[in-house]
Amino acid sequence: MKILYFREVNKMLTKKKKIFILFGMVALLVVTGCLNLFLSKNNENIPTSSYESASFLTSYRSSKLETRQTMLNMYQSILDTATDPEQITETNALIADLGQRMERENTLEAMIMAAGFDDAVVTNADDGSYTVMVKSDGLDTDNVATILGIVVKETGASATNIKVSSV
Repeated sequence: MKILYFREVNKMLTKKKKIFILFGMVALLVVTGCLNLFLSKNNENIPTSSYESASFLTSYRSSKLETRQTMLNMYQSILDTATDPEQITETNALIADLGQRMERENTLEAMIMAAGFDDAVVTNADDGSYTVMVKSDGLDTDNVATILGIVVKETGASATNIKVSSV
């Protein structure tokens, strides 16, 4: 019985299979985010302590970073085995896009925290929508307007494409 190493298996993958795997991982990321938002929306009436809120935001941020790192590793493995110039160009564009998203999310999180919130996590979906979760006991209209103003100014996104929630 022959043992196949990762590089040998990777060489066996065709371009279509690699793209399928890549889109599958992106779809899993989107589903995870949607489930998280749906489940947190259903639990809005349950009082939480500030420790639980901080823990949730920290674990969510950590999960988001892990997923992004997995995506970058997948892109890198595609680049390592790619021979088609078009595939290399597409993968480099995906890496650049992911880097820009991560930078934009980090900038927005820092600006929201600078506006007076203890912690914030921002996610940017493929469709250009944004989800902002802030550590807060509750958000009034002034808080939401402040957050919306920051996101709209920095991204140019429409306010209808931005969801703000407190954790």
